[in-house]
Amino acid sequence: MNRLIPCIPLAFCLLALPCFPALARESKVEPKPIGKHIEQFELKDFRGKTYKLTDYDDSEVVVLAFIGCECPVAKRYTVTLEKLAKEFKDQGVSILAIDANQHDSITEMAAFAKVHSLEIPFLKDLANRLADQVGARRTPEVILLDQTRTIQYRGRIDDHFLVGNVREGSTRDDLKLAIEEVLAGKKVTIPETDPVGCHIGRILEADESSEVTYSNQVSRILQNRCVECHRQGEIAPFALTDYDEVVGWSEMIAEVVEDQRMPPWHADPKYGHFANDRSLSADEKKTLLDWVDAGAPEGDPQQLPEPKSYVQGWSLPQKPDMIVEITETGEATSVPAEGEVEYQYIRVDPGFKEDKWLKGAELRPGNLQVVHHILCFAFPSGTNTEEFQGGARSFLVGYVPGKIAENYPEGMAKRIPAGSVLVFQMHYTPIGSPQEDLSQLGLCFMDEKDVKHEIHTTSALQRKLNITAGDDNFEVVADSPRSQDDDTLLLGFMPHMHLRGKAFRYLSVSPDGQEEILIDIPQYDFNWQTAYMLAEPRPMPKGSYLHAIAHYDNSKKNLFNPDPTKNVRWGDQTTDEMMIGYFDVAVPITGTKPSPGIGLLVMGSDQKDLAQRSKQMVGRFDKNKDGIIQKNEVPIIALGLFSKFDENSDGEVTRAEIHDGLEGNVEILKLLRNLR
Repeated sequence: MNRLIPCIPLAFCLLALPCFPALARESKVEPKPIGKHIEQFELKDFRGKTYKLTDYDDSEVVVLAFIGCECPVAKRYTVTLEKLAKEFKDQGVSILAIDANQHDSITEMAAFAKVHSLEIPFLKDLANRLADQVGARRTPEVILLDQTRTIQYRGRIDDHFLVGNVREGSTRDDLKLAIEEVLAGKKVTIPETDPVGCHIGRILEADESSEVTYSNQVSRILQNRCVECHRQGEIAPFALTDYDEVVGWSEMIAEVVEDQRMPPWHADPKYGHFANDRSLSADEKKTLLDWVDAGAPEGDPQQLPEPKSYVQGWSLPQKPDMIVEITETGEATSVPAEGEVEYQYIRVDPGFKEDKWLKGAELRPGNLQVVHHILCFAFPSGTNTEEFQGGARSFLVGYVPGKIAENYPEGMAKRIPAGSVLVFQMHYTPIGSPQEDLSQLGLCFMDEKDVKHEIHTTSALQRKLNITAGDDNFEVVADSPRSQDDDTLLLGFMPHMHLRGKAFRYLSVSPDGQEEILIDIPQYDFNWQTAYMLAEPRPMPKGSYLHAIAHYDNSKKNLFNPDPTKNVRWGDQTTDEMMIGYFDVAVPITGTKPSPGIGLLVMGSDQKDLAQRSKQMVGRFDKNKDGIIQKNEVPIIALGLFSKFDENSDGEVTRAEIHDGLEGNVEILKLLRNLR
């Protein structure tokens, strides 16, 4: 069975969650039918060399592979195309890569070929003439021509990317199978498939009489909603800051706006008001769609708004005062081409001799293709980090898909205690080729005398997960620690689940038990783990708390589900699950800090004790020294205790299960004392 993995590295773009819905906007180009004869064509590559179809008269098969320089899905297939070209080179198969996007320049094509080590010919299809002749609609899309130069197959390269998910590997290699069948003189079994990817950026016929133009309305919408990511050097793979670039993406813009994939925002508008709400209004959507339907006219450039200014290389509103390289060795971290990469923990001493107050912080991935997420923890001097297990309750700053760094509200800051060590949790996702990453942390400081409130990240979390196989709406609930101060302010939310996450809701619970829905996320999207920042801080009176409700789809209906036949428990990898309702609170610096609650992983003395007890118990009963207690290793007198820890009834108990079972469990602690 092919395990499904999240499409995080592709998510940072206007178009390209490779999770295209069934009702994706259709191209206006009609695909040419199977059996259609293709006439002679002549194209130049990015170096200026001319290629003709007749140059390949000796080839049994010619594959026309339409790709684009900025389409993330197309980028992922360059490796596959190169492998196929080498595999079938001696069997009379020629593969030509073709760029028909009007917005991809020759210079960009040259850079693309160098970055992706493209050895097959890479040709420019000016004015989309070849794309129109063969009816190509998207990138990537392949057209297979037999020896008579008639179309025998058209569509996707394989089924790696599907509607709604991306696999770790393909289950059907459509292009390879079609090549083999044509070479064998057979009819192609499945001659047509739907390509998944970006619309080809064609030359459009603009209606210059349109009242909606780029220079007037559209540029302003993009500037307000999109350019924070879609600008040079930012996380999106292309910029939306000038007409020549934007017009090439116009049909793709219309598609993602119609499908409500972009801008990414998943909160139900019925609950709460948020400072970072990215959603488009009905009028903004209509304006964008009307513009595309009118052929994307430019209008009068004199009407363009003044461009916004940004800090080069950062989304923070100011350049960081200090930049920390996330490395222990001074070298970049190597990420393998394939496989599941365990979390990497990198320890850095920033050398702080005094408390540091942060008015803003940002984690910047060095390689967006492979960085899934980063969490940074500040461990005060003397903290035992050897038993560190991940960030369930609290962290200093985090990077996840969809999070834009901003300064904290005026007069509010996070504190890094003097002598603290920074520990970075790095999660990498291989992309099919060896990669390297050197990420950074940017810190912006403020004077302690200007700090009125200290910000803390805390959560409502539930570690004891056992999500039933096949259940499409499994509910898990959790409560946060209670507020310790009447002056505590709630600032925002960041729910976290994995591939089976379906919905998430936060409720406030007053000291007298009154409940109110603060935010509802009916369609949780693992690809965009958005932070939802309240437009106005909300008071959290002493004794109040947050109640979080999460729902999971562990059925086969969930196309992201790695295995709907298995129960799922807590774990770091995306094939496991988590239930964490992160939220930020601000407390006056003279007030009472929030209780960390059970499970705080910046370990204090209680957590150290639990970790030590867990280690001792495994050492006591683990006869074969594999780090796990099997039932047959436990004496009869301790079987009752064993069953209490073995909640999933798999006949094994791990240190993590012991740790979870010990937390706040008076009954188990009594049993332990009786065994001494």
